[in-house]
Amino acid sequence: MTFTTPLQENAIKIMLLGSGELGKEVAIEAQRLGVEVIAVDKYKNAPAHLVANRSYAIDMQDESAVLEVIEKENPTYILPEVEAISISALFEAEKRGFHVIPNAEAVNKTMNRKNIRLFASEELGLTTSKYKFVTSLEELKKAGEEIGFPCVIKPVMSSSGHGQSIAKSANDIENSWEIAKEARGDASKLIVEEFIKFDYEITLLTVRNETGTTFCDAIGHVQKDGDFILSWQPMPMSEQALQKAKDIAKAVTDGLGGRGIFGVEFFVKGEEVYFSELSPRPHDTGMVTLITQSQSQFALHVRAVLGLPLNYTTYGSGACGAFKAKNESSNPKIEVPNSAFTDKSFVRIFGKPESHIGRRMAVSLVLDDDVEVAKSKALEIASSILDS
Repeated sequence: MTFTTPLQENAIKIMLLGSGELGKEVAIEAQRLGVEVIAVDKYKNAPAHLVANRSYAIDMQDESAVLEVIEKENPTYILPEVEAISISALFEAEKRGFHVIPNAEAVNKTMNRKNIRLFASEELGLTTSKYKFVTSLEELKKAGEEIGFPCVIKPVMSSSGHGQSIAKSANDIENSWEIAKEARGDASKLIVEEFIKFDYEITLLTVRNETGTTFCDAIGHVQKDGDFILSWQPMPMSEQALQKAKDIAKAVTDGLGGRGIFGVEFFVKGEEVYFSELSPRPHDTGMVTLITQSQSQFALHVRAVLGLPLNYTTYGSGACGAFKAKNESSNPKIEVPNSAFTDKSFVRIFGKPESHIGRRMAVSLVLDDDVEVAKSKALEIASSILDS
């Protein structure tokens, strides 16, 4: 493949529609290959804006605004990186000859929990938890009784756990209805899911392009309020369960088509594997690959987009701890102790222009032969970070 310098007339050009911490790492990896990067988000100075060749702040759900910036920049590839985005703009962009990653229909199915759940369970026949979709409080109350308690209640379109809750009894339903309004996306429809008493949950990063399909080692993670606080790789699990997860991940990603990395989430109970969700882009729990793999999930995503080989080397066991802001600030300051930086650990600060209580602002990354030690150290470092 021939690479040129960014800003040259024939340069490969990637447009990120969504420019958070995941998009920032994609931008860095793309620029390492001489790819020009245009970062778009709904607010100025988003993390990827800080490292892109050019940036825009627009209404990401406004079809005309999205298409206007696409036509202006004429990107080689369009990489949607958030859920709250105009899907109609992506379909129209494809009609106009632009290459959406993985493709507009895959984004349409996966950005909405209703679409991906119906695709997985009804079209592909995969094992999932029981579920119902509701649009009113009365429907939610009825669905809770039918699914049973506890049950998980999520907006069909959101991210990072916004709007998600667990109703332990019928008394929690009204509170869950109010929490759902905090969705970062579309809260007009909710999914009510059976609460699987799983042993653990994993993300299986699945990378595909014309060269084939590659799986990263399974990533274990712990979530709080629907957002991860700790992830680690590899997740110890039986070969039988891992193979089931790989088979399901390949079936789903083959069904969606296109190229790029997919974060496929599963619940695992014994040898049973339940498909949960899928993101057609790098996954927040996959930030652990920044320290465990020679090619992180972000580098693999860029390779997949460009049609390059997907091989890589693992460095060993590692863990990633999330640091979430404890203060509100329009000029956040992050204090990291020097002890966080060793031959086997470091911190990545995202550079978000504002902090809100509970907003993820940085991650700690630790490599260790013992994954349990790595997990403990990652949490320790994350807890030592201060903000103001």
